[in-house]
Order: sequence, then structure tokens, then C-alpha cells
Amino acid sequence: MATWADVRRIVSALPETSETTSRGQAHWRVRDKGVVWERPLRQSDLKALGEDAPQGPILGARVADLGVKEALIADDPAVYFTIPHFEGYPAVLVLLERIGEAELTELITEAWLCRAPKTLVKKYLEAT
Repeated sequence: MATWADVRRIVSALPETSETTSRGQAHWRVRDKGVVWERPLRQSDLKALGEDAPQGPILGARVADLGVKEALIADDPAVYFTIPHFEGYPAVLVLLERIGEAELTELITEAWLCRAPKTLVKKYLEAT
């Protein structure tokens, strides 16, 4: 079971990341591009999801493309999901309490890799 402290620790280990707040929710960025963020469900989300609306803390994460998003949701719908607001957008929602630390680390790192500048990504990959 992952926590917001885990998210902070994982993101802070990646180069040139920062934490900001938007609408009272935590957002983590690489330079000025969003990587992952706290994304509680809004009234419209609850209405769209109906009885299937999950409970608990939710992390939004950028993904490389819509294929990755669809694969994550298909592979583990107990952890990954989406809402109409993210239709056609390369981001996935994650039930934080249902994802393991290793998988969370991979998700956040992949989000960082697809949002960081190419020169920073190259430097990071050469060092790891």
C-alpha cells in the first residue's frame, strides 16, 4: 500500500523535480511540466462512475501515450482507471492504496521520463 510520503520520496529522487500546489492538491513537476498529481474525484467524476467510484487517495500520472494508458487499465483495473475528463488524454488515475512501491516507482519514473527534457533524460539514463 503506497502513501503520499512514498510519492514524495520517489519523485524527489528524480532530477530537477519540484512539488507545487494547485487547487489545494499536490502536484509534482519536472521543470515546468506536470508528472504526477493528487487527483481526488469531483462531483462530475462520481456521477460518471456511479457505484463503481473508487474510495481513497488517487494519484494522476502522465503516461507516454494512450496505448500505455489502455494497457495499464486493462492489465490491472483494480489499481488503474480513468474518467471522462481524461478521455483522449495520456494520463491514468491510480488508487494509491492498491499499488505496490515497486510498481509506483516504475510508474512515476516513466511519467518523469516522458515529461523531462530530452537532454535531462539522456543524462539520467546514462547515470543509472
